[in-house]
Amino acid sequence: MKLQVINSPFNEEQVKLLNELLPKLTGEQRIWLNGYLSAPLATIDAIVEEEKPTVKPITKTVTVLYGSQTGNSQGLAEKYASALKDNGVDVTISSLATFKPNNLKKVTNLLLIVSTHGEGDPPDQAIQFYEFLHSKRAPKLEHLHYSVLALGDSSYEFFCKTGKDFDEQFAKLGATRIVPRTDCDVDYDDVAAQWFSAVLQELLQQTDIATTSTTQNQPAQGDTTYSRKNPFYAEVLENINLNGRGSNKETRHIELSIEDANFHFEPGDSIGIQPENDEKLVDALITALQFDPQTEVNVFEETLPLKNALQKKLEITVLSKPLLQKMGAFTVHQEFTKLLEDTSAWKDYAKGRDLLDVVEDFAPFTWDAQQLVNLLRKIPARLYSIASSQKANSEEVHLTIGKVSYETNGRQRLGVCSGSVAERVQIGDSLPIYVHKNPNFRLPEHEDTPIIMIGAGTGIAPYRAFLEEREELGIEGKAWLIFGDQHFVTDFLYQTDWQRWLASGTLSQMHVAFSRDTDKKIYVQHKIEGNAADFYEWLEQGAVIYVCGDKKSMAADVDATIHRVIEQQGQKTPEEAKAFVNELKQQKRYQRDVY
Repeated sequence: MKLQVINSPFNEEQVKLLNELLPKLTGEQRIWLNGYLSAPLATIDAIVEEEKPTVKPITKTVTVLYGSQTGNSQGLAEKYASALKDNGVDVTISSLATFKPNNLKKVTNLLLIVSTHGEGDPPDQAIQFYEFLHSKRAPKLEHLHYSVLALGDSSYEFFCKTGKDFDEQFAKLGATRIVPRTDCDVDYDDVAAQWFSAVLQELLQQTDIATTSTTQNQPAQGDTTYSRKNPFYAEVLENINLNGRGSNKETRHIELSIEDANFHFEPGDSIGIQPENDEKLVDALITALQFDPQTEVNVFEETLPLKNALQKKLEITVLSKPLLQKMGAFTVHQEFTKLLEDTSAWKDYAKGRDLLDVVEDFAPFTWDAQQLVNLLRKIPARLYSIASSQKANSEEVHLTIGKVSYETNGRQRLGVCSGSVAERVQIGDSLPIYVHKNPNFRLPEHEDTPIIMIGAGTGIAPYRAFLEEREELGIEGKAWLIFGDQHFVTDFLYQTDWQRWLASGTLSQMHVAFSRDTDKKIYVQHKIEGNAADFYEWLEQGAVIYVCGDKKSMAADVDATIHRVIEQQGQKTPEEAKAFVNELKQQKRYQRDVY
């Protein structure tokens, strides 16, 4: 962002000062400045003593809806709703799970912030609204003005699909866009802020006067100053392997010091770790590219050596279709072109491979170092469920991290963050972290509400936080844990903790499924089915179901089993069971933290 002196009302000195300031502003600061400069001059220039113009009250009303799986959409919705209120706009904010779709007829201005989960699926809380809007019951919406902010992950094929579907369907029903839809990747802060700035400007232009509050983006007193963009460097206090000798898996229990971080979190929240790429992989990539590692490149408004950029800033381990398509502009390799033309071929190739594979398999490429880094996105932070209660460990946070390790194309691969934690991070080292709130995975408000916790592998982590919290508060209500892994002897994660809580009454019952200990593989869903009558009885008593773990296999199988148990035990049709489950989700009695 640069001002031109030509036709500018500023002199050269002023232009120089502005050009020094503007590139350094964050998205939030630009929103604030936009609103500030749109205020009446009398509120800006206190020296000029003249009567302020009569301010007509803003009558603009806006409904902000969000569909969130991990809390990102909800966090943005709450933040932007607050900013709208500070600008005098009458705001209603609601989750898609609780908003009645027929009320769309009464809404004039709608902002929808929604994520896409997995391979193009809506978040759990958005499913019913999504189905309604795409059904014959959806009303005509010629009166509606709307805009969609879509959150997603470009490493998935159906990037931001839910937001795109909503945007297109609103338009089909006759609604008018306030501003065009914006699609956000995992590093969404600045892009989302630009969308909101455009929305805010458009809304305020439609009113008689644009009022603004100078405090709209000030953090609340006492809030932490640490965030994804400004992580806290936490000292590693403990790093141990939870699996026994001979296990096929390696699961690390990490304890981090958060002294002086001023973090505030609850059971169900996550810690984000900003990882770095393996130096050996970076060196091999630079060698294959035949680049000088000290070549300076510009990345995210920062100039640094190529090696630093590839190691600390840029994602090089995931191959997405958008990335491969952009790379296609720098090669005439016929096999690479064929790869992109065949949907199944590029998917098969990309699975488990990284940028080094592409460079080695399809050289030469015609790019220079700067052109290469321009294609790459920022390394996404990795989120890990918190495995401890802050009430019990005020100066620490515990994590459960499963090491990702596999071989593809004759080369051993490691997860960017999990591999680093397992192989390189030592006690005394520091990790850049921040708290990621997840309001969609929370203990019940009422202590006597029964809870059913279902998880496999590292999906056990949040339940350790749940029970540690309940122990600290002296809660001994009904709590049922269903846990699965491979072998009883080597993979019973946190076994002594569960035994202690069973003995004290903090945990009332537990069922375990170790899939590799018998000829017939037993999984957590089999334990639900084997205790179907009890499971349904707990639901009748108002129990909340929690599911944490792998979305594609475990969580999908558990979901199908829950539907089947409700159908059989409740003597319901499949349609009635589905409606029952949807009602559980709306009541926040079926919560999932799946990945």
